[in-house]
Amino acid sequence: MAKGDANKADGKGEERPTSRFIAEIARQVRKEKGLTQEALGKLIGYTGSAVSAMETGAQPVSDQMLERMEEAIGDERGIFEMARKYIRMEKYPVRFGQFAPIEASAYMLSSYQTVLVDGLFQTETYARAVIKGSYPPVTEEMAEALVQRRMARKALFDRDPTAMIQLIVDESVLRRPFGSWTVQREQLDSLVRDGLRDNVSVQVLPLNRGLRGSHAGERGPMKLVETKDHDHVVYMENEDETILISDRAKVGQLAQRYAKIRAQALSPDDSLCLIQRLAGEQQ
Repeated sequence: MAKGDANKADGKGEERPTSRFIAEIARQVRKEKGLTQEALGKLIGYTGSAVSAMETGAQPVSDQMLERMEEAIGDERGIFEMARKYIRMEKYPVRFGQFAPIEASAYMLSSYQTVLVDGLFQTETYARAVIKGSYPPVTEEMAEALVQRRMARKALFDRDPTAMIQLIVDESVLRRPFGSWTVQREQLDSLVRDGLRDNVSVQVLPLNRGLRGSHAGERGPMKLVETKDHDHVVYMENEDETILISDRAKVGQLAQRYAKIRAQALSPDDSLCLIQRLAGEQQ
């Protein structure tokens, strides 16, 4: 079954080479400045033991710690500031990590989903039900961390400059509950609210589309991104395997397929009406 959009992850035993590399840089800069771990800690509002844990890899370097090190020992070189985006990337499951910063900085994002609501649109309770119900199971701590990281992605909705976001969901997604019918109803209501945003469109591909003799979406989910530099990439995921496509010819072909899926879907207005009706039916 296609899981789509890094909606599930085991999160176990993942190496964090970026954190280790940045920790080595931080240690080197600290020594060059003649600072002890305790002294650096005082400069950035942490204990010496916290600095030690970061440098030895006992604890991963945090976004906040990098921000404070940039102010205290960065010397306006931007080393620690640049490192922040790579640390944020490491917060995601390995298979989503390569795509996460691309999504966050997207100029336009176009998603087609066939099994789950796109992670960007998931409510907290829906995301928690999906993640905690995944196999192999994850710990409570990891599940909560993944839920919060998924919620953080919603910053894209209100980012300045504005990103244009398109979502097409197969009707089966709207009828497939996770957690409970209450969770599913709340998720559908949230989809409607998001669909009313000026920079967002939500469309539904009807279940009976195949009866029309043509169904452009039968090959599964995908996400297309136009970057701020107006490059185009496509991200696809199936059974924990991911593909990030940047080849112009392949991206162009998939973009044409997405356009056909969009043409076969209900209009945004009709789609929101259908989602509202299904939400009312799920008691």
